[in-house]
Amino acid sequence: MFNLKGRVAVITGASSGLGTQMAHGLAEQGANLVLLARREDKLLKVATEIESKYGVTVHPVVCDVTQLDSVKGAVQATLDKFGKVDILVNNAGVGTMVPAEKMEDEEWEYNLSIDLTGVFRTAREFGKVMLEAGYGRIINISSMYGMVGNSAAPASAYHAAKGGVVNLTRALAAEWATRGVTVNCICPGYFATELTTDTLKTAEFTTYMERTVPLQRYGNVGELNSAACFLAADESSYVTGVILPIDGGYTCV
Repeated sequence: MFNLKGRVAVITGASSGLGTQMAHGLAEQGANLVLLARREDKLLKVATEIESKYGVTVHPVVCDVTQLDSVKGAVQATLDKFGKVDILVNNAGVGTMVPAEKMEDEEWEYNLSIDLTGVFRTAREFGKVMLEAGYGRIINISSMYGMVGNSAAPASAYHAAKGGVVNLTRALAAEWATRGVTVNCICPGYFATELTTDTLKTAEFTTYMERTVPLQRYGNVGELNSAACFLAADESSYVTGVILPIDGGYTCV
């Protein structure tokens, strides 16, 4: 069960953090990968590492999800390399921590352009290929902050964008349900990544986490992979529109 051999998985934001972790998880199950991100040097390093470790084919493609031509180019690069796309993990994202009353319009729009519009744009363009083929697994990466507010760090634009991803997932799942394409959403909790580690390692935030997360710890490397593989699998054909928190229990209390 959950064997992904022969499947082609596209992952955005794949040059570091959770994107890289999920790339390892899907490759371990046999999927060939297209890794998308803006930083070519990091992409090449990750691609080489995964190919050598799992023996799958990994195609790194520089892509900016805020630019339509760039996303369309990534679709074409995927088709040129593999002739199809089976799985899309919409992971690229940013997070600005600024009090709402001090946030400039440009900061707000920057967050939404990557975290929400970028997710829609990438799902739409790769979704066209999936819909034509009659098969696809789209996995949008939101956040537990897309489900609730928080009292630790002001991040209204991030909350708004990630909340949008949650309901965008439901909308696409309903719209494409009869056409062979499932659309689901993972909402990670506190995982130490390139974007978050400076905040999470502070004593103040660690104390907050221990008080608010029932498991009283941050997520470990690889703890998203089982969910990604489950939602990507052939066997999960009756699973669509699901919003799955992986947050140590943060959103259950």
